[in-house]
Amino acid sequence: MSAPALRVLVIDDEPPALDELMFLLRRDDRVGEVHGTDSPTEALRLLQQRDVDAVFLDVQMPGLSGIELAEVLTRFRTPPALVFVTAHDEHAVAAFDLDAVDYVLKPIREDRLAEAVRRVLHQRGGDVGGSDQVAVERAGVTRFLPRGQIRYVEAEGDYARLHTADDSFLLRAPLTQLEHEWAAAGFVRAHRSLLISTGYVEELYTDSGRTWVVVDGHRLAVSRRHARDLRERLLGRARGSTGEAEP
Repeated sequence: MSAPALRVLVIDDEPPALDELMFLLRRDDRVGEVHGTDSPTEALRLLQQRDVDAVFLDVQMPGLSGIELAEVLTRFRTPPALVFVTAHDEHAVAAFDLDAVDYVLKPIREDRLAEAVRRVLHQRGGDVGGSDQVAVERAGVTRFLPRGQIRYVEAEGDYARLHTADDSFLLRAPLTQLEHEWAAAGFVRAHRSLLISTGYVEELYTDSGRTWVVVDGHRLAVSRRHARDLRERLLGRARGSTGEAEP
């Protein structure tokens, strides 16, 4: 069964850019309602009146910047997915620190915007297929790595280092992006700079106030922020594999 059409709010203080983005989103069959405003303050008022699945917003706006507005939205009980659409690429790190689903640069290409919509659907569980292979490069050779071989992923500058049983590969992608795109494949955040495949977890324990996880023989630190969620996910996975009912 296909996912319900997305409800979207677009925020951009430049009317031509706002109109173009709303027009392109309405052309996408996966998008249902599209609302727009040129004011971050008005956007907050609209969000008090109606639920939306995703907010597409500019970064540089008068009064309240897109980053500042996003910080407010992340504190909502059910935060909408965030997609930044901007002409400035220097805010990407701050955007992904806010768990943005995507960061689209202007001028907007329709195919690039369609990919952002796909990522929003993926986060919502409406498009969880994706590719089971990851294209990685080494010494000019592209290798197609089965995602199921990846044990854990570490942030490394602008790259993500993918660890398999006996090797590692660099992929140019932020960890937040992989967290969203690979969630359906069992990858879970364990630390600001670490993503793990729950299928390879052997142990989870606390020692001297710190939480650790053993993934395929490797002991990895788990941050306090992610420890509880990781434990619950692992326990939920174990219950599912044994057929035990949730309490």
